[in-house]
Amino acid sequence: MYLKELKARQFKNFDEKDFEFSPKINAFVGQNGKGKTNILDAIHYLALSKSYLNHSDAMNIQFDCDYFTLEGTFDKVEKEDIIFCLVRSGQAKQLKRNSKSYDRISDHIGQYPLVMISPYDSDLIKEGSEVRRKFLDNIISQSNKQYLADLMRYNKVLVQRNTLLKYFAANNTFDAVTLEIYDEELIHLGKKIHEIRKEFITTFLDAFLKYYNEISEGREIVNIEYVSQLNDAPFEDVLKQALFKDRSAQYSTAGIHKDDLLFTITNYPIKKFGSQGQQKSYLIALKLAQLDVIKSALNLTPILLLDDIFDKLDEHRVTQLIKLVNEERFGQIFITDTHSDRTENIIKQINTESKVFRL
Repeated sequence: MYLKELKARQFKNFDEKDFEFSPKINAFVGQNGKGKTNILDAIHYLALSKSYLNHSDAMNIQFDCDYFTLEGTFDKVEKEDIIFCLVRSGQAKQLKRNSKSYDRISDHIGQYPLVMISPYDSDLIKEGSEVRRKFLDNIISQSNKQYLADLMRYNKVLVQRNTLLKYFAANNTFDAVTLEIYDEELIHLGKKIHEIRKEFITTFLDAFLKYYNEISEGREIVNIEYVSQLNDAPFEDVLKQALFKDRSAQYSTAGIHKDDLLFTITNYPIKKFGSQGQQKSYLIALKLAQLDVIKSALNLTPILLLDDIFDKLDEHRVTQLIKLVNEERFGQIFITDTHSDRTENIIKQINTESKVFRL
């Protein structure tokens, strides 16, 4: 699978821009502010129905305009699909495949798998647990529709339970029977989600360690630990033990929505003890492992977007990364870089079809 064409209209800094891509390597070079990352974000939109960078769709509409459109042609096992996305201010997003709207936009997820590596990924290491849960959930959801449905339902029930806790506090009352209705569904869904996450991490860790060792040539010991309250006690007990705290806080303080991933290097948190190069290597290995597990689950190679990833990597790690990219396990790749000479040298070392776009 690969993206053949992209047409962007009034998207971010592009009035009107069309591209025809190579099925292998595509590189965008130019100074900052020219829109290199915006092109990758447009591809992310078409593949996953949302921006990688902005939570609000409307923020991607060009200034002084009231809508944007994106259209892409995917070649998928000798069949072409045309994906069209329209975002208009104040209206629901429209997403169509071959001129037909989806009943649910979530049905699009997993059809055109994609992995993006970006400077913004540093949030995975530096920010709180929510960012890492999203990373985990996004990987699993691309290949497991039931997981995505269960997760969406869990989050909806969680909101309802939190609303009920606020109502109890505001009215100085408590109804254990009503609360139990929400607890039962949370427990049912939470156990399923926890088991899938736990099983997934085992597989994912193997792929991650393989890639990190290849990038660093085994110079550091790294690990990922899945942290969950459900690792130590049944969900029923976790909720019961948290009830007093929940009523005081007026929201649900315990559950799988508090899960986290602990990233370590030489048994210490990489957030505090990893150098910039080590942290970047860690992030790249996380994303390449993501590509591996999605490819295995879907029997379809995800598109790989590499946004300005060569900065802060020493020459040795760049060389190792190029060796990885040059292997047949990868499909279509998009690269952005501010240094045209560096990009040209990298392209020369990758023995495959390529295309360079200068912005």
